[in-house]
Amino acid sequence: MYTTINEDGILNNYATEPQVYCAEYPAIWEQRRYVLQGAVATMFVSVLVLFAFAVS
Repeated sequence: MYTTINEDGILNNYATEPQVYCAEYPAIWEQRRYVLQGAVATMFVSVLVLFAFAVS
């Protein structure tokens, strides 16, 4: 673990930095899953809003 002591005698512990990597473009099946998740989320929010209007 990398530690330093500053001029006031305070010990500083620095977190280790993770290895940086580039993101990869999602595969076609992942894209389809994202579309399905978006459709389900849109329907869920729409039902909640309609239900709120119906109750009030």
